[in-house]
Amino acid sequence: MRIIVIGGTGLVGSQVVEILRRQGHAAVAASPSSGVDATTGAGLAEALTGAEVVVDLTNPPVFTPDGVLDFFTASGEHLAAAEKAAGVGHHVALSIVGVDRPASHGFYIVGKVAQERLIRESGVPFTIVRATQFFEFLQGIADASTSGGEVRVTSKTLQPVAAAEVAAYVAEVALSAPANGVVEIAGPDRIPLADAVERRLAALGDPRKVIADDDAPYFGAVIDDDTLVPRDETYRHAATTFPAWLASQEQA
Repeated sequence: MRIIVIGGTGLVGSQVVEILRRQGHAAVAASPSSGVDATTGAGLAEALTGAEVVVDLTNPPVFTPDGVLDFFTASGEHLAAAEKAAGVGHHVALSIVGVDRPASHGFYIVGKVAQERLIRESGVPFTIVRATQFFEFLQGIADASTSGGEVRVTSKTLQPVAAAEVAAYVAEVALSAPANGVVEIAGPDRIPLADAVERRLAALGDPRKVIADDDAPYFGAVIDDDTLVPRDETYRHAATTFPAWLASQEQA
């Protein structure tokens, strides 16, 4: 099967490509570095020729309200047009658990909402994979929440997941029939974000002080305990715990 992975050189994308290739599929990593730019449409027609599945794992290069929305709108529109022209039979996109809840609507979520809407309206059969936050992003969350050497993050809970398990699930979905709807994956445990960030920074030897502040925004939104976690048991239950993931990073 010919599968084009847009954003195929990133954290999840590179793993998805590797998994699919090991299973004997013609998985192609497409990104601006390979001449394929979904935000402008450059190279899409050529890349999608003969493609049966397209997996969209792109992320904006600039995390500002306008930059995120413009990125997901432009890339969504160009991908929909190119996929319809190429006769692609399944569009798979990675999104976020809780994206459809008004309380979660920080600026990044607004961009993902726009992306999901374009996917639903495209006419291309699709599956949206919503995942909880990755363990790998905890350091980035700390960086985005730092001021004067202090990291202010909420103590509300998230249910983080290992990127490797998300990649495996995305690859599985890409080889399945389109759901024309949403599937979810989440980690095994709910963890206060402030605790998770503090433990990650400690493991890195990072001296920044973490302050639990429930008024601190999470990428533009003040969240509650149930904002960005699954609300029923139908999601894919990932197995990797936070302590196990931390241990794996130390070994690496």
